[in-house]
Amino acid sequence: MNCNDIIKKLRTTRNAERGELIYLLENITDGEREVLRRSAQEVAQEHFGNKIYIRGLIEISSYCKNDCLYCGIRRSNKNAVRYRLTPDEILSCCEHGYELGFCTFVLQGGEDPYYTDDLLCELIGEIKRKCPGCAVTLSLGERSYESLQRLYDAGADRYLMRHETADKAHYEKLHPKELSFENRISTLYKLKEIGYQTGAGFMVGSPYQTAATLAEDLMFIKKLQPQMCGIGPFVPHKDTVFRDEEHGGLNLTLTLLSVIRLMNPDVLLPATTALGTIDPRGRELGILHGANVVMPNLSPAAHRKDYSLYDNKICTGEEAAECLNCLKGRMRSIGYEIVKSRGDYAGV
Repeated sequence: MNCNDIIKKLRTTRNAERGELIYLLENITDGEREVLRRSAQEVAQEHFGNKIYIRGLIEISSYCKNDCLYCGIRRSNKNAVRYRLTPDEILSCCEHGYELGFCTFVLQGGEDPYYTDDLLCELIGEIKRKCPGCAVTLSLGERSYESLQRLYDAGADRYLMRHETADKAHYEKLHPKELSFENRISTLYKLKEIGYQTGAGFMVGSPYQTAATLAEDLMFIKKLQPQMCGIGPFVPHKDTVFRDEEHGGLNLTLTLLSVIRLMNPDVLLPATTALGTIDPRGRELGILHGANVVMPNLSPAAHRKDYSLYDNKICTGEEAAECLNCLKGRMRSIGYEIVKSRGDYAGV
């Protein structure tokens, strides 16, 4: 077994054994990583050309009923600045983004009971009326099957919910006892059953993570077949128990992006803000390693610093138009173009 053989197998069969993935993650050299990168970039370009899809991110609430050990807006963090955007404020963000050319809006927030099904269903309908042809993505954590069905029926197109880790023992080291690994995983399958374009994903370099747990993540994604997959480096927050942990590594994150692209050629794969936080060219490097989505922030600038999942987050002060123009220039510098498109999943 060697890394080049595993890369070739990933390229040709879209699959690998658990042991092969562990070996690759533990032993890949810089030269082999470049072979992997080129393979992933080629696959991404075969499916998407040089197109990069944009999603307008709107961080609607920094309240959360959960107490996840790694998260800056966890319930027990007394230093967190809490805010909620009103439906009118959210709609205004969407309308502004629509004028700039955004065709997908991602409503992301903590698990905040303020946002009831009735409120969200009405809001989704208004967004669809004011921004015809757009896609609405929700990223609001675990909700009941009935709630998810109602939101889908109201017009929500996609739902993002990172599984965080596919290893139960690892999950329980990162979350309080009241949160269930089984419920997390089953909710992702419910989303697919309902008909959402579904996004899963995980943090890279989170505490207690190993090459074996990462291999489980990769195999779970292959099994789930999500339409979207969001991964990014773990970045510690000063007000959590993991404040002194190292952030996730750049090279490991890029390697995993490339492996995910080879195993799931059609997947919509973001170069995340966290990747740009740990390296000034992180998002460009993510694209060059197989990613094809970026998510500029459309939230009101006054609240961006308050949606503090981790420390030192980038782009907390830029206006939406500034952020978009900056990203367009960055993407052009590496030979890619941001396109005005919903960027729906096109795979089977």
